[in-house]
Amino acid sequence: MSEKSDFKWGPATGVGSMPGGDAREAAKTVVGSFEGPETGIPFLAELPARGPGADMIGRTAGLLVDLYARVEPSGWRIGDRPGRDTKRARSWLGEDLDALEEFTQGYEGPLKVQAVGPWTLAAALELRNGEAALSDPGACRDLAGSLAEGLRAHLADVRRRVPGAQVVLQLDEPSLIAVLRGQVKTASEYRTHRSVDRQVVEGALRDVLGVAADVTGGPTVVHSCAPDVPFALLRRAGADAISFDFSLLTERDDDAIGEAVEGGVTLFAGVVPGVDGPLSDPAGSVMGVRTLWRRLGLNPGSLAESVVITPSCGLAGASPAYARTALAHCARAARSLADNPE
Repeated sequence: MSEKSDFKWGPATGVGSMPGGDAREAAKTVVGSFEGPETGIPFLAELPARGPGADMIGRTAGLLVDLYARVEPSGWRIGDRPGRDTKRARSWLGEDLDALEEFTQGYEGPLKVQAVGPWTLAAALELRNGEAALSDPGACRDLAGSLAEGLRAHLADVRRRVPGAQVVLQLDEPSLIAVLRGQVKTASEYRTHRSVDRQVVEGALRDVLGVAADVTGGPTVVHSCAPDVPFALLRRAGADAISFDFSLLTERDDDAIGEAVEGGVTLFAGVVPGVDGPLSDPAGSVMGVRTLWRRLGLNPGSLAESVVITPSCGLAGASPAYARTALAHCARAARSLADNPE
C-alpha cells in the first residue's frame, strides 16, 4: 500500500552527514532535533570522520549486492569478493542503525535514509583497470541494479527496526551534472569521460528510486549540492523532492523550479551554512525562499507545504556544537516560514 497519499513532510531536516564518530551521540542529536512531522524529519546519520567505509562512497558500496569494493590509493575499486573494507562499511552501518533504533522507540512519522545515487557511484567507483565504472555502460547498468537490490534490503531493515516510520529514501548525486556534461576526469586526468545520454541517466535514477515505492511506498528525495541542479530531469525520474544548496541558485533556475513545484515536487532548500560560522536570525535565513516564491508568482500560502529547510550540505565538516545549533536553526527557520509566509 502506498504511503504517499497521506504523507506529511516535516518542516526541516538534515542532509545526512554529521561530525565525529559516536553513533549514539549522532542519533541522539538528530532525533532530538527532529521529533516528527511538527518539528522535522529525523534521519540516519552518516559519520565519515571514522574513515574509509564510513565515507559516502564506501558506505553505499557496502550496500551493494554481488559487487564488492576495496580501498586503493586512488579511491574505491570494485573487487571480486568482500574484504576488510566491505566488512568495515557494513559494521559501521549496523552500528548506526542500532543507535537510530535505540532513539526511535515508539516513533511514528517520516524517517530519512541516504545513499549515493547510481551516477555519482559510477563516477567514483573504479573498475579493475583503474577507470571509473562510468567508462563502461554495462558496468553502469550492473552497478545500478546492484544498488537497487541493496537498497531494497536496507529499506526493509529500517522499516523492521522502526515500524512506525514512514521511510524516505534520499539519493545523493553531487556528480550528476558532471556526468551529464562529460566533466568526469579519466584516470590519467588528461581527458574526461564522454557525457551520458540524459534518457539513460533518467532511466537508471527512475529504477533505483522505484525501489522505495516497492518496499516502503514512501516518497523519495534526490540531493545535489552542485550548481545547475537538473530539476526537470529529476522530476521526470520520479523524485518527490529535490534537495539543493540554495545559495547556488540563479534566476536561470526559476522556470524549472516553478514547474517542479507546480508538478507537486517538494523543495529541500539548503539555506543554513554547513560549516561553523555566524547564523542570521531564523527569518533572515529564509528570506531568499520568500523572495523566490514572489519572483515565481506562487501562492505564499503554499510555502510551508512545498519547502523543507535544511543545511546547505552535510555537516561532517562542522563542530559537534555547531551541528546541533544548525539543525535547531533549521527547525526555527522553517517555523518562521510557516508563520510568516509573506
